[in-house]
Amino acid sequence: MSSAASLLQGQASHSATAYPVRLPSEVLKRRVGQRRHMLAVQGVSYSLITSVLLVYSYAGTIPIIIPSAYFLSGIGLLSIFVVLSEAHFNDRFEDHYLTIFQVAGHVVIQLGFLLAAPGIGFAFLSVVFLIFGFGALRMTSRQAIIAWTLTMIGLAPIFLFTNTPIGLPITTQTERVAAMLSFVFTIGQCAFVGLYGSTMRKMLYDRSFELKAAYKRIEELAELDELTGASNRRCIMRMLEEEIDRATRGGSPCSIALIDLDWFKRINDAYGHPTGDEVLRTFSITTFANIRSVDRFGRYGGEEFLLVLPGMDTGQAMRALDRLRVIIAELDWSAFSPGMKVTMSAGVATLNPNETSDTFLARADSALYAAKAQGRNRITSA
Repeated sequence: MSSAASLLQGQASHSATAYPVRLPSEVLKRRVGQRRHMLAVQGVSYSLITSVLLVYSYAGTIPIIIPSAYFLSGIGLLSIFVVLSEAHFNDRFEDHYLTIFQVAGHVVIQLGFLLAAPGIGFAFLSVVFLIFGFGALRMTSRQAIIAWTLTMIGLAPIFLFTNTPIGLPITTQTERVAAMLSFVFTIGQCAFVGLYGSTMRKMLYDRSFELKAAYKRIEELAELDELTGASNRRCIMRMLEEEIDRATRGGSPCSIALIDLDWFKRINDAYGHPTGDEVLRTFSITTFANIRSVDRFGRYGGEEFLLVLPGMDTGQAMRALDRLRVIIAELDWSAFSPGMKVTMSAGVATLNPNETSDTFLARADSALYAAKAQGRNRITSA
């Protein structure tokens, strides 16, 4: 079972092939900590099995050298893996626990002592079952086949080519206590495997939700303009197409407004690009605070923004945009720089029957051009 404890941490197992990527130091540190914990658990496991062997030795069933040699063999093998772990040799491999090597090493120990003390051979065979029970949590199918094949090769000669009796001695009361302890420890370790499996399932279940939330956030970020937090051009154009389709199917009006911040280049030249960025952010936040939840707002490019107004005809859209224009003009822009004023112009267009997004936007752009030609700080309809 001692080898099995090393399999209790980590995610899905991989073959012990060279790891191609140099890992960050914090990952390496975490891995070493996990391996230390697992190797310590293995040491405890050897101590438990040794205690059973000591009871058999006390009963006179086996000589005292058997539990002593068993404990020293297990600790010696663990020491090898401790040295490899602390030297970061394990981190050269994708399976940094070196699962297949630990399973093989501990199975060899069990089979060796099965031959050395066949009279209590059941104790060592039960540990072999535990090794594979724990190993199943980390071994790949290829590793499992290799480990099973090697174990079969080791067991076959013992059962087929020797007459050594493999016993479960329960003649004396002390032997019965030892047998009971062996089963209790084995069952307890099996229960530990089940508890760990349950914990792993819960962890993976929780992580699946975390990953879904992370993917959702990534998708949101991919559709947002980094500077203003508004939808980026690709996203707002997709939203425009969706609203055009919806309006066409339902026969409801749909208007758009192309908005431009007046003389924005002068703001950048006079106050600097950082201030210009703050102006764009403030305009975006203010717009979001003054539109409906069904409206769609995005950065069309530079200082131009596109506002999609589902269900609004030309008159309603003009009134909504003029209200927004007044709010923007009355903001205290001097907080960014004394004497600063910011205004906006917008061109409004309402969807015509069978109109494409290109012509729809072109009409709004023409209206915006007219608003600029008429002196800016105004709203013009197509």
